[in-house]
Order: sequence, then structure tokens, then C-alpha cells
Amino acid sequence: MRNILRILARIALLLVLAAVVVGIWKREELSRLMAVNSLFSEDRIVRNFSSMDQLFFARTMSRGDGPVAPLPEGPAMALPEGTDGWIADRAVTSLVVLHDGALRYEDYYLGTGPEDRRISWSVAKSFLSVLTGIVIDDGAIDSLDDPVTNYAPELRGSAYDGASLRDVLQMASGVEFDEDYLKFSSDINRMGRVLALGGSMDGFAASQQKRAGPAGKTWRYVSIDTHVLGMVLRGATGRSVSDLMQEKLIAPLGLEADPYYVTDGFGTAFVLGGLNLRSRDYARFGQMVLQDGQWQGRQIVSADWLAESTVPSAPTADDAEKYGYQWWMPRDAAEGEVYGRGVYGQYLYIDRARNVVIVVTSADRQFREDGINDGNIAALRRIARAAAGG
Repeated sequence: MRNILRILARIALLLVLAAVVVGIWKREELSRLMAVNSLFSEDRIVRNFSSMDQLFFARTMSRGDGPVAPLPEGPAMALPEGTDGWIADRAVTSLVVLHDGALRYEDYYLGTGPEDRRISWSVAKSFLSVLTGIVIDDGAIDSLDDPVTNYAPELRGSAYDGASLRDVLQMASGVEFDEDYLKFSSDINRMGRVLALGGSMDGFAASQQKRAGPAGKTWRYVSIDTHVLGMVLRGATGRSVSDLMQEKLIAPLGLEADPYYVTDGFGTAFVLGGLNLRSRDYARFGQMVLQDGQWQGRQIVSADWLAESTVPSAPTADDAEKYGYQWWMPRDAAEGEVYGRGVYGQYLYIDRARNVVIVVTSADRQFREDGINDGNIAALRRIARAAAGG
């Protein structure tokens, strides 16, 4: 009996030692997995959204060596009545308003500041849309109707086989993908765990096998479509999205600070939501879009591409919000009204008719509740009217 107890004690000791070794070996992976599980916790979400490079793999993009593009100070504006309550209710962390290219309002909340590089979430999709237009302008892609497998052959045999570049731009790939952030087993959360544990986003995209319908026929917001768009850009150019973005978009914009992408374990940019910039730098990008691609004396992306990509074209339902090429429009959009939108209340809102750009970053844990997005658009419209004087 005594010998058996000794043997069991040794086995227990070996198991403890093995657990310690595995814990040390996998410390980074475990830390990132814990970060995913607590990323949106009430007591951490604001801080986490300003420090994603401390939680995940990340790749910095150089802002370049050119001067910072000026945002001239305009006359200070008063926010419309009720906006302070909206800011508090929606856990807004920054608000920047431009009118006629001048800075009319800027403030930061919940302990954030102008130097924070805040996570864009799906506002990053609109940046990738512009980069797609630049790559097309450069002649690296023949047609939006080309199958994505022409440029990303690893997708052959997956649910993306048969989808075109236009389909993924419009979120009309037909791929079945559960985007429920509140369900542990959803596809979007499985993807988050792939990202945290250093897996391959390309492999995750290629593993998708379920289809909700034929490509190009119905609209279904599927974030992995944007990763496939990134795969197409990489295949068409032979370059990483980070390198393309840095050269073709970031450096010409004259940003204040080096932005960065969250990446997977292979250094592949998390293009569907991993871009991090200062709030004023998001505004610079939005102003360039408002100006039909012209910025600081340079045509960064063609006006034709912006005209095509920022109008309703996706096969959305008649009573739903409208969608273009990775850009949103309200269901009752005025001419020239378009926005990028990310989970937890990130907005890049552009009102061309009023010449207004508004950046909102937030940590709104109620962002999915009924009517929240409609209320946010209503608030942004009121701010735009106030900035333009009515």
C-alpha cells in the first residue's frame, strides 16, 4: 500500500510539473485567450480598446516621413441639446467633428485621450474598400466579377468557391456565418479564438463549408467576407495588406501617429476589424473620402471608385439599411450620406451635402439592442446639422 501511495504521489508531482511546463510554454497563448474572454468586460472594455497591441499579435504601419496633414481649427460649435446624454448612454470615448475640413469639435471621455489609438472594429472594412479601389486603379485586378478563387486559390472547394470579388465586397457571398458576439460557439467567436491562439485566418476562411444561399443573390452581413477580400488583394499584388495599406493609403494621408493592425499568428492583418488609429486620423481618412479621394494635392483613390462603392448596390431587403462595397447607408439615406460602422459603437459618418465628417469611438456594451443604431444615426445627423449651421 505504501509503495502504491508513493507511485501515486510521483504521478501527481509529474502532472503538476507538466502543467507548470505547459503553462510557461503556452503563457502567451493563454494570456491572449484570457484577453478574448475578458475583452468586453465592463471594467476593462475602455482600456482594452485603447491597447489592443498589448493583448494580441500586432503589426505597426509607418505613417511615413512626410508632414502631418493639418486639421485647421474652425469656430467651436455647441453640441445639439441632448447630445451629452447620448454620449453618456452610449459610452462614447471620443467625438471629432469636421466641417469644410476644419476641426469644429473634439473631446474625449471615460479616461481616453487624443493620443489613444482606438480599435476601429468594422470601420476597418471601409478602409479596405478604399484600398481595393487603389489596387483596381493600379490594374492588379481585372474585374469585380472575377471569382475570388482566381486570386486566392486556397479557397477552392470551400463555401467561397463560386463567389466573385463583387459578392464579398457587398456581403453577398452566400456563406453561412454566425455573427452572434454573445454566443460562445458562434463563428465570429470561434474566429476570435483562432486569432488569440495564433492560428491562421486564411485557414479559417478556407475551412468554411456552409452556404446560406447562392452567391450574389441575397445579402447577409458576414465579416469573414472581408478577410477573403484581403486574401484577394494579397493574391493580386503579391504583397501583404499591411504593406499595401502603409504605402498606398497611410503614408499619403499624413497621419499623426503610426497606426497598427491586429494580426493572426502568421502576421496576416485582421482586416475585418483590427485597424487602430487616433480619432483625428480616422477623421483625416473620412475627409479624404468626402473630397472624392483628393488629399493634400494628391488623388489617393479614384473618384469613380468612391462614387461606385459608397452608394447602395448590395441586395439588401427593401426595409433594411443599405450597403455598398463595405460601406453602410441609412435606409432613408440622403444623397451623399454614408458611414463605416463597428461593433460597440464605432462610427465614421460622412455627410457630403453638408461637408461634414464625424468620428465616434465607443465602448457601448448595449450596441446590439433594438433601436440603438437608429438612435446613433439620428444623433450623428443632429450633430452634422449643427456643424453646418442647419
